[in-house]
Amino acid sequence: MAAVDFPSSQHFIDGEWVAARDGGTLDIVDPATQQVITKVARSGGADVDDAVAAARRAFPVWAATSPSERGALIRRWADLILADVEALAAVEAQDVGKPLSGGRTNIYIAHDIINYFAGAADKLTGVTLPTRSPDYLGYTVPEPYGVCAVVIPWNVPAVLTAANVAPALAAGNTVVLKPSEIAPLAPFAFAELARRAGFPPGVINVVAGGPEAGVALTSHPGVDHISFVGSTATGRAIMAAAAQNLVPVKLELGGKSPNVLFADADLDTAIEAVVASITENAGQNCYAGSRLLVQASVHDEVVERVAAAMAAVKTGPWEADLDMGPLVSAAQFARVSGFLEDAPREGARLVTGGAPTGDGWFVQPTVYDRVDAGMRIAREEVFGPVLAVQSFSDTAEATELMNATDFGLLACIWTNDVSRALRLAKDVRSGQVAVNQFHDAGVIGFPFNMQKDSGFSQGGGYGALREYTQEKGVAIRLLAR
Repeated sequence: MAAVDFPSSQHFIDGEWVAARDGGTLDIVDPATQQVITKVARSGGADVDDAVAAARRAFPVWAATSPSERGALIRRWADLILADVEALAAVEAQDVGKPLSGGRTNIYIAHDIINYFAGAADKLTGVTLPTRSPDYLGYTVPEPYGVCAVVIPWNVPAVLTAANVAPALAAGNTVVLKPSEIAPLAPFAFAELARRAGFPPGVINVVAGGPEAGVALTSHPGVDHISFVGSTATGRAIMAAAAQNLVPVKLELGGKSPNVLFADADLDTAIEAVVASITENAGQNCYAGSRLLVQASVHDEVVERVAAAMAAVKTGPWEADLDMGPLVSAAQFARVSGFLEDAPREGARLVTGGAPTGDGWFVQPTVYDRVDAGMRIAREEVFGPVLAVQSFSDTAEATELMNATDFGLLACIWTNDVSRALRLAKDVRSGQVAVNQFHDAGVIGFPFNMQKDSGFSQGGGYGALREYTQEKGVAIRLLAR
């Protein structure tokens, strides 16, 4: 990755690559081989202090910079990312364990998000308000918060960096980004390209580290806004910490997304998408299609075809660029293995998969049938290539099953009946709905919305810029002269 190389055993603070204050480092491991790829600095509380202080110093000048200039600089950053897609794809793929083509897709998505907010930087406006007489003027001004803390997980680090850092910067904030200690390499590579693009020191800072760094950042009195992507349990803890400093929080948490398949759907298209939705990134996505709800009249056919397609999925290391890679870490492997042990004990029928495979943290693509809503595999986020199948008879039962979860991230409806699709889209408690596709392909600026325990965020969509601003209202009485 020579084109996007950055120093090992360091992190990025105040425009420079520096070692951790205590000299600590983290080993970054290839999930397919369990071998160390490189090292990064292990950031502690003192390093977080340095990063927040740098962002605080940089904020006044950055906020005062013309939005057009901010947008131009963000676009230069996007251009540098696009110029190094292949190198960045390899970084993302090896670090997370996904196939090279998956890493490439993530970099293209990240580029498009950053480019989108480059164009949006000078489109952020307030409103002029009506008044009771011509002697008054009222208007609003959107203003940046200040220092934004961004904490992201390991599953799609390039995309999540773009979706959170780009709108924050475009709105005039400065950022301290803490990627996961498991997969921080793409965010660090992005930071290096931001440095080359010409961002002033302190505008972007990236610190890696475990829970110590995350707690230090999200509880820091110098932080003005927190954006967190991760588990629901950790999201609750971050909200509690933010309450101590009265800091606004946006949370993008877990999911238990259903593909709802009616008998009149195009089964060929739907089954291909269902399999991809749970095997892409080895199922390690918050929106993964981990529940399959199938109309009873086609249940047996669909389960048989899905199982055959899952069994045909080829797994291997990132550079082999097959269909699916390993799970990201030993901890994630142990978590998914626990679900594989519990599901049959609770009465689910194993159709295919259900076991580790090969070297590294590989797990077979797995399908369980005869799952009921009370089973752990139906209620909890597995974050692995494990599909839970349930059957329904009619639209009313499908709606009940769709909503029988604490999460509300994405629901995918497969039917040729437009009225049914619109009715289900209205009745499902989910931040996003896709019809006859998985997720939002083809829609620019689609909001990554969520409801219930999935959190509250627009996740890089058309409204994300406003999530990083606070509105100031101005009322003026015009004096007679």
